[in-house]
Amino acid sequence: MMAQLSGRNSLRDIVDHVSAQAHRLYHLGSTQLSRPNLSRINNDKPYALYEALFGTLLHQCQGAVSGHTFRFKNPLYSLDASTIDLCLSVFPWADFRTTKGAVKLHVGLNHAGYLAEFVTLTESKTHDVNVDRTLTFLKGSIVAIDKGYNDYSWYKQLTDKKIFFVTRLKTNAQYRTVSRRAVLKNKGLTRDHTIEFTGALTSKKCPIQLRRIGYRNLETGKHYVFLTNNFKLSAKTIADIYKARWQVELFFKWIKQNLKIKSFVGTSKNAVMTQIWIALCVYLLLAFLKFQSKLHRSMQQILRLLQLNLFGRRGLMALLRGDPVPGRSTDINQMVLL
Repeated sequence: MMAQLSGRNSLRDIVDHVSAQAHRLYHLGSTQLSRPNLSRINNDKPYALYEALFGTLLHQCQGAVSGHTFRFKNPLYSLDASTIDLCLSVFPWADFRTTKGAVKLHVGLNHAGYLAEFVTLTESKTHDVNVDRTLTFLKGSIVAIDKGYNDYSWYKQLTDKKIFFVTRLKTNAQYRTVSRRAVLKNKGLTRDHTIEFTGALTSKKCPIQLRRIGYRNLETGKHYVFLTNNFKLSAKTIADIYKARWQVELFFKWIKQNLKIKSFVGTSKNAVMTQIWIALCVYLLLAFLKFQSKLHRSMQQILRLLQLNLFGRRGLMALLRGDPVPGRSTDINQMVLL
């Protein structure tokens, strides 16, 4: 975790960084580190330990967040997955393509606090839908998914469990229109229809009526066709829900840019999984600090403050508020040369 916060790049880099703070290790309850010892721990200590820690931290964070920004009260989730590239010659266990290795990070992002509530790490060849079928959502939840998750039997299962979904309709889908509703064209809406699938296989997998909504982005002119089983929310709200799905893309972008999950300090599967789970734990800690501080600081700003004051003995809230260091003179003339 120290390596995540301080941006260390290797086990030797970690050891050197900690050794430079040797006079503080006793007060931190730590001892001197060595590269062989860290390497052994990376290989032997199961990553499930840090996966369990992630669950504990998530529970703490959930008690500190407020709701999402929509007016409806239903829990809102966005699902997506991202591959983390690995060099196949260095990580031969992470077979993906002929010359490329990878692992896949599956995330279900809760829009209440933008917390990664459902997280799974799998082999890169695992299909996203196979993972998401195993997720358990509360009754009444709304799940925003990309059309890459298209699975008509899963749509039927979600509907039977009274879970709503919002996705994009595939262009080659075969269906018939059952009824039409009026739309507000000045808000970009083009249609709001109730449909039934007519394809030979599709009609058997999903023999229910669904809602087809057309929406044109007034800024870009691009047209979208959404599919949902929610008939209560307005058509514009359905379009806004899918637009909000972009938050899960921003989550992946943030952790890849600000945490260490693109270069690894170990090459075994256990070492890679350990580093990713610790990075996710750091994300939750930063989110918790943001929730608790109630300050208008971004998580990136909090991360930078911690990086610069990682080994300093300082009150955390005072650091986040920018309070002056106790006992340090604030006389503006103290640096004036005589």
